[in-house]
Amino acid sequence: MAEYKLLLPSMGEGVMEATIITWLFNEGDNVKEDDSVVEIATDKVDSDVPTPVSGKIVKILKQKDEVAKVGEAIAILEIEGEGGNTVSEEVKTEAPASAPDTETLKTIEEPLKTAASSNVEFSGDLYLSPLVKSIAQQENISETELKSIKGSGLEGRITKEDILAYVASRGSQPVQQAAPVQAASTPQPTVSAPAATIPVSAGDEIIPMDRMRKIIAENMVKAKQIAPHVTSFIETDVTNVVKWRNKNKAVFEKREGEKLTFMPIFVKAVVKAIQDFPMINVSVNGDNIIKKKNINIGMATALPDGNLIVPVIKNADQLSLSGLAKAINDLAYRARNKKLRPEDTQGATYTISNVGSFGNLMGTPIIPQPQVAILAIGAIVKKPAVLETADGDVIAIRNLMFMSHSYDHRVVDGSLGGMMLKHVHDYLENWDLNTEI
Repeated sequence: MAEYKLLLPSMGEGVMEATIITWLFNEGDNVKEDDSVVEIATDKVDSDVPTPVSGKIVKILKQKDEVAKVGEAIAILEIEGEGGNTVSEEVKTEAPASAPDTETLKTIEEPLKTAASSNVEFSGDLYLSPLVKSIAQQENISETELKSIKGSGLEGRITKEDILAYVASRGSQPVQQAAPVQAASTPQPTVSAPAATIPVSAGDEIIPMDRMRKIIAENMVKAKQIAPHVTSFIETDVTNVVKWRNKNKAVFEKREGEKLTFMPIFVKAVVKAIQDFPMINVSVNGDNIIKKKNINIGMATALPDGNLIVPVIKNADQLSLSGLAKAINDLAYRARNKKLRPEDTQGATYTISNVGSFGNLMGTPIIPQPQVAILAIGAIVKKPAVLETADGDVIAIRNLMFMSHSYDHRVVDGSLGGMMLKHVHDYLENWDLNTEI
C-alpha cells in the first residue's frame, strides 16, 4: 500500500486559496476515482474537488472552514501500490500553472510583511489560522478583542468571514499608536465615527449573511467607492428582434434541443458596439488604462437562494448566434445548479444585467470591478409608438424596451458611454429578419 496526498488543484488565474465548506466523506471511507470528496469555496464560486485516484481516506488535513492554498495537501489517501508518499505528477504540475506573477506576489507579500512587523502578539491558547492571524495583525486587533469574537468555524474557531465581519463592524476608530510628525500646513486626517448600532425590536428576525452575500456586499461597496458612476438611458424598439425570435425559436429548439432566448441577440449587439468603441472594453490600473484584447461578457445571473453570480462568456466576439445561445444556456444552467467552475466567473471585460427578467423596466446597476461599464436591459413591453412612414407619421403597437448604461466616469465620458449605448440600440432596432441562426 502507498500514501497519496490529495492536493488542492489549480482553480484558475488569480485564485490562490479556497475555504473548505464540507467533506463529503469521512476518514476511513473508501473513494473511487473521480468521486467528489470535498466542497470548497473561493471568492468567485463554490465547487467540488474530485479525487484522481481510488483509495481510502486515512487523514483529513484541512477541516471545515479552514483555508488551503493551491497545491497544498488537504487529505491523505491509502492507495494500491508500492513505495512511500506518492503525489500525482498531474496534480504537481497544476499548482505552478496558477503561480502568481510578480505584481500579484507583491500584493500578497506586502500585507504579510506588515503583519510580521506589527507589535500585536497572540498567546498560544488562542488558535488562529495564518490567514486570520495576518488579518488581525494588519488591523491591530488585540487578543482581548479576538476572544470576544464568536467564531463560526470548527469548535468555535474564528474564520476569515468572522474576522472580516468584525473589522467591518468595528468602525474606523483611531489606533492607539504614535502619530507621525506632520508639517504645519498639512491638514489633519478626519476619523469617521463608528457605525451606529441598529436597534432591534421585539419580533425582529436577525438573519446572518451567508458567505456569498458577505462577498457580494463587500464587492458592491468597493465598486461604488472606486468608480464614479454615471448612467445613460435609451428606449429601443425591438419589434424586429421579437419577430425574428418567434420565427426561429421552434426550429432552433428542434435542431439543438435548447431554448432560444433574447440574451444571445443582446450579447451580439453589445459585442458589435464594443468593437465600434473598444475603449469601453478596458480596466483602470492606477494612472494606466488597460485596453483588453478579448471581449468576455459577464452575464449577471440570479440564483435560487437569492444571491447573484456572474458567469462569463469567454471570447464572445468569436461565437455565432448559435454558439452564444449554447454558451449562455450552459452557463445559466450550471450557475443555478451550483456546477460552475471558478474559471467560469473570471475574466469578464463587460457585463450585461437583464433586469427585465424580473419584470423591471430599467435599473442602474453597479459596475463590477475592474470593468468600467455595465448594461441593464429592461422588460420588453408592447406600447403605442409613433412611426415615420412615406405617407406620414402613424401610431402603431410596438415592442419597446429601456436600456441603461452605467459607466466609470474616470475613463468613460458621457459621449463615449452614450454613443456606445446608441450603437447597441441601433443594432437591435435594425435587426435583420433574415439573420441566420
